[in-house]
Amino acid sequence: MPTFGQQFLQGFTGTSSLRDYTHASKAFTTNAFELKPRYKFLFHVSFTLNSDIPAISKVIGTQEAQNLSVVVKTVDLPKYSIATETLNQYNRKRVVQTKINYEPVTLTFHDDSGDNVRNMWYNYYSYYYKDPSQNYLAPNSTNGSLGQSGNKASGFGYNARDIYENQRLGNVNDWGYIGEAFNDGTSSASGKPPFFRDIRIYGMDQHKFAEYVLINPVITAFNHDQYSYAEGAGTMQNTMTIAYETVKYYSGAVGNQRPDINVQGFADPAHYDTTTSPISRPGSRATVFGQGGLLDAGGGILEDLQSGGLLGAIGAVQKAGTAYNTFKGKNIASIAKGEAITQGVKSIQGAIPGAIRSIPGRSSGMYFPSPQSPGNNNTTGR
Repeated sequence: MPTFGQQFLQGFTGTSSLRDYTHASKAFTTNAFELKPRYKFLFHVSFTLNSDIPAISKVIGTQEAQNLSVVVKTVDLPKYSIATETLNQYNRKRVVQTKINYEPVTLTFHDDSGDNVRNMWYNYYSYYYKDPSQNYLAPNSTNGSLGQSGNKASGFGYNARDIYENQRLGNVNDWGYIGEAFNDGTSSASGKPPFFRDIRIYGMDQHKFAEYVLINPVITAFNHDQYSYAEGAGTMQNTMTIAYETVKYYSGAVGNQRPDINVQGFADPAHYDTTTSPISRPGSRATVFGQGGLLDAGGGILEDLQSGGLLGAIGAVQKAGTAYNTFKGKNIASIAKGEAITQGVKSIQGAIPGAIRSIPGRSSGMYFPSPQSPGNNNTTGR
């Protein structure tokens, strides 16, 4: 329904079209930007390895697991397909659901110089499959890929043919998938525990997060990249496809602690710069209102004093000193007056109906019919 301003304007312009940014503003800025789309690059991925597996906990610690989060390049969100059957109910078609399928998702990692992703895959490979544990020119059971080349002295004779031998070389009989317990050959009624407990994907926006938890993920494909002389500026990556048993959905606010306790592993000081930007520190901007302004400094000083302790007192002194240096020699009353006028003008402009602000050809002011032709109903405005 047209507003009063639009109805009033129809007598002069004959149009009530909305010609400015009002629609976008109302659609995307209302209620704390609830309809604004999320950005693709604001995400974080966390890997929860099974700490109950002794061999894994010794090789991949908490820091190594957090390193995986930093080298994630892309990640798919969960995908679903629902199986249905079309049945006849007295010749009326009925679509009946039968089951839900959790479609595999793909992650890509930077092929980092520290071999974090490569080591993760090797430990996964060694945990579930016997092949990498068989020595090849190596005297120990760690396989030569993780040891020094000088240690490759002896091992299983892969190049020898033992098809017609009475006994296999080196008495090695275990190959391929080993679905037993923690240690190969140990029976377990429950089978081998999963390598990953879960993989958590966080999408972040407006200081909030939307979390997807992939339960009991299993790697179904792992691909190393391709070296190429033709790609002088290319970077290497690893691609991993996983299947999972189900998905859990969570949401909440990004916390203030570092590393964050709500978004697992996010903003760890080992990888993130947690120092507040100078332009946003309380008292660092020569403004009265807004972030970094005088009122912001006053609130920060009050919070520090209320927190008590030596650190709180030091923080209050720092903020007070910053504000003093910022406003030294400046007229605070004049600054406040200018900001108030600016905010008032913006508020008035925002309240003007969109159709009035979009009169074709106007430069400023309000437009009315020209008085040059009294009695003529077909007068035009200037």
